[in-house]
Amino acid sequence: MYLSSFIHRDDLFDITERWLLGRLEPDDGIRITKILVCDGFVLGQTLEALAAALLKMAHGQSFRQEHIQFKGQLRDAICQSAQDGNTRTKELIHLYRTNPEFFYREAPINGAICVDQQDHLLALYRVKRPRRIAEKANRYVANWIFKLVQDRAREMAEERAQKHNVPLKELITPPKQMDFEFIIAEKHIAGRFKDNNIELDKAALKIHDVGGLKIVASEDKLAQLEKELSRDPNIRVIDRENFSGSYQATSLIIEVPWDQERVCRNYMDLRAWDRYLERGLPEAELKKGLEPFLEGAKPTLKMELILSTFADMVESELGNSLHEERIIAQRDNKVYRGYIP
Repeated sequence: MYLSSFIHRDDLFDITERWLLGRLEPDDGIRITKILVCDGFVLGQTLEALAAALLKMAHGQSFRQEHIQFKGQLRDAICQSAQDGNTRTKELIHLYRTNPEFFYREAPINGAICVDQQDHLLALYRVKRPRRIAEKANRYVANWIFKLVQDRAREMAEERAQKHNVPLKELITPPKQMDFEFIIAEKHIAGRFKDNNIELDKAALKIHDVGGLKIVASEDKLAQLEKELSRDPNIRVIDRENFSGSYQATSLIIEVPWDQERVCRNYMDLRAWDRYLERGLPEAELKKGLEPFLEGAKPTLKMELILSTFADMVESELGNSLHEERIIAQRDNKVYRGYIP
């Protein structure tokens, strides 16, 4: 996959492509380990710095951070943060406090919450866990393969149409013939993988939200924040999507630079190597600092920025758009269910 939140995204994509085609190299394992250590730390540090900058724009007040490991910590913070919410918000918070065990409290999360002096929730940021990345990558790859098979099946139909000298749209194909051609198309695509005669489509396999940040504020403050983002020379908005229905929020894909000097300094000051001692890299190498890991690193990275009101945040974590249930629905909503593994 092309993980645009990573600064070694091209290297990781190249390794993934070779592995899918059975072309492993002896140092791939250690290279991936170094990428995950380096890029994970850089992403976490960049999220923390960006959260501080955007909270200054949106709220202009001091805040404190609290790292969280479980969704129950986030949902407790939401309840603690509740002010004079609407009827729906009060109802959801009451339901959670009455039956907290129904709300996936033990679901893991690698992130932090930002709250003000009155414990009002201002922001949340997180780095997507490896399992969730793998699940999303699996969906993207399946969709990409499905399109390859569809395109090949369509080519076969076009060949039949030309043979009979009729336009494709006028070609009548029995269902059994369509099923047969789809199976033949699957075999053709599978053969291309087997023969190392295929290239991964980077555009189709991009994942932008390995790093994610959510700002919680009033609609007016969120609108003003978007205006300030458009004027900020260090933040480039790549894409924008408004969600409506059971889940409501504005999602922006943004590209930002990362501060190499600050990140490398923090790596040493925080003794960050301690958290990576069981990753298979020598302790002496980790203690040398982050700089030796940065060869080929990109100067910018991308992430998802979600703008949400408090009421919509409550709905997304406690209501009809409960995050874990949306994830379960995504797992079940598979486009491709064919025979290519």
